[in-house]
Amino acid sequence: MVKRELGAWAGHFSDYTELRVQENRSASVALVNGDVMSNDRSAAGGVSARVYRNGVWGFSSNPEVNDDTIRSVISAATRNAKFLDGRERRGGGPLPSRTGEVDRDFGTSKPRKSQGEIIDFLRTVDARIASDYAGVVSRTVVVQLLDMEKSLVTSDGARARTMIPRSIIYGSLSMEKDGQPIELYDVFGGLGQFEDVFAGPEDLFPRFDSLYEHLRRKVEGIYPEAGIHDVILDADLAGILSHEAIGHTTEADIVRGGSIAGDYLGREVASPLVTLVDFAHTALGRTCPVPVFVDDEGTLAEDVPLIENGVLKGYLHNRESAAHFGAAPTGNARAFRFSDEPIIRMRNTAILPGTSSLGEMISSIDEGYYLMTSSNGQADSTSEFMFGIVQGYEIRGGKLGRALRDTTISGVAFEMLRTVSAVSDEMKWTCAGMCGKKQPIPVGMGGPAIRCRVTLGGK
Repeated sequence: MVKRELGAWAGHFSDYTELRVQENRSASVALVNGDVMSNDRSAAGGVSARVYRNGVWGFSSNPEVNDDTIRSVISAATRNAKFLDGRERRGGGPLPSRTGEVDRDFGTSKPRKSQGEIIDFLRTVDARIASDYAGVVSRTVVVQLLDMEKSLVTSDGARARTMIPRSIIYGSLSMEKDGQPIELYDVFGGLGQFEDVFAGPEDLFPRFDSLYEHLRRKVEGIYPEAGIHDVILDADLAGILSHEAIGHTTEADIVRGGSIAGDYLGREVASPLVTLVDFAHTALGRTCPVPVFVDDEGTLAEDVPLIENGVLKGYLHNRESAAHFGAAPTGNARAFRFSDEPIIRMRNTAILPGTSSLGEMISSIDEGYYLMTSSNGQADSTSEFMFGIVQGYEIRGGKLGRALRDTTISGVAFEMLRTVSAVSDEMKWTCAGMCGKKQPIPVGMGGPAIRCRVTLGGK
């Protein structure tokens, strides 16, 4: 990516303006049963400008980055804003400002691996699976790499340069039972480039060993009894629930569109044991999976407590929604591509850890289920949700029993969270989340395990 100092262009701004240069670099390799099924590498970038005038926005972008195109997109965005203002005549006032300056690069200092070296890495992992895991009829190992590099300047003084990489390896194993495939997967990696996240293939062997053992148990597993049960949702599920069923309902644009969270501000929506936060960049002293220091409107990013001791405390804002609600912008305006306008997005959403150990929580349940991994799911603006469950165990007499076959959980999140009776003391992050609200974007999800009551599907 061309490194550009954008501050010199501030003299070309006539209204409130955001100028952003961005490049996304991605690479992926997929091995299926030892064969390379895909091998891709790409880069896409450009420059965009967004201009605010009396309640309307003008936007323009160009995939070329040079002095002429930068001048052109600023001019086009300004013209678009003036045109819309002349038509709409909203008469909107100035937007609240909370600007920041940041220069953060999470790129590696190590020599970069070639695509061929990454394929060799995956072949080593695949060969171990093929030789040591009896009964596996299908295996898939995929690496997905994404670097997001941005430079931003705004007319009210924000300056930002960031490079946020993410490196993920996805592994899926399949066995058969009575002619039916039984599958299980896991995801490894997170913040950082490949060379920093994955030291060597052998580091993944214990994780794949655990995946294989869980799959063997699942093959001999059972379907849960349908109905409402006492369950423990492990961190993976608690994180997805926090994101899909709670986080989206508290995005201020969704609230303005009629989300149920609009009726609950300041009211109890969960057990007093539940505190849920959308973290900007650091949680409990550690960098989050998707650190956001300054958002794509130039706002200094801050943590947003959404639920505090069971009470709904706030919403996620960009500048425009903050003006509407009389609040401060929180730094949640994010764009995935250079040609995307920033919209309100989560960053790293998680329930805070409690004081119970996972073992204590399991032993406290006489009959119930320990649910560990989801496959997919959906939620709507009422917080009603349904998620697929691909990994879990029954709990009988306070001990883990037989593994579970695929099932579902469903309910209304703001009702389900009121049933939370224990929160574990361990914090985990899900590293591979991509949120699909209008434009895909990396997000972090996580938290502890929680004990609650939820509706399970049967066979």
